[in-house]
Amino acid sequence: MSGFVSLVGAGPGDPDLLTVRAARALAAADIVFYDALVARETLDLAPRAQRFGVGKRKGRPSMRQETINGLLVRSARRGKKVVRLKGGDPFVLGRGGEEALALAAAGIPFEVVPGVSSAVAAPSLSGIPLTHRGLASAFVVVSGHAEEAWRPVLAGLSPGTLTLVVLMGLASRGPIAAALVTQGWAASTPAAILWGAGTSAFARWIGTLADLGQADAPAAAKGAPGTIVVGAVVGLAKVLGGAPSG
Repeated sequence: MSGFVSLVGAGPGDPDLLTVRAARALAAADIVFYDALVARETLDLAPRAQRFGVGKRKGRPSMRQETINGLLVRSARRGKKVVRLKGGDPFVLGRGGEEALALAAAGIPFEVVPGVSSAVAAPSLSGIPLTHRGLASAFVVVSGHAEEAWRPVLAGLSPGTLTLVVLMGLASRGPIAAALVTQGWAASTPAAILWGAGTSAFARWIGTLADLGQADAPAAAKGAPGTIVVGAVVGLAKVLGGAPSG
């Protein structure tokens, strides 16, 4: 008898930002395979489930994606209700598509439960609207993990016409800022780094492109995931989000 797999978005960290459907899937789960940044309070919503951490963190040993795919398939074939709990949204820079393809190829029934992506949640929780009349009518989200991923995207952007959001890009913030200025973005363009959005480690830095490469996290936010936002809308944070803590 085949089980069922739910690819569930855990949002940016705060369990209160889970969807009702996500909470129901966790409550019914037999097994939960969870990402490294999922909050303990979120895992507590699956009281009857076995829980296994399979998350990836930069610079640390981690489970191969093929191994995770195999665990999902094998667990479902044992008749289990499986939740693959992923940070943010399963289909936003989280390899959820690869897991869905593996399940489909194996003939395993599954569902995708969307989550609140940090690309949207981190700015919102920090008083930064990604779009705002007169400032930006569009936004672009890019992975900063590898230069071959972000550089072609940045090269195609018209300077200052939209909001740029960079996930997994803290280590690349200097080269990204330099690339934007080289392409015509003003060095005075507002920029922000948002650490640990939706968690107790939340902190933010507000500045400009000129200073983005040198910005550093407060001690309390060291090691927390960060979201970079560049664009005129960042200037609204001083009114909508209070004083910067970074």
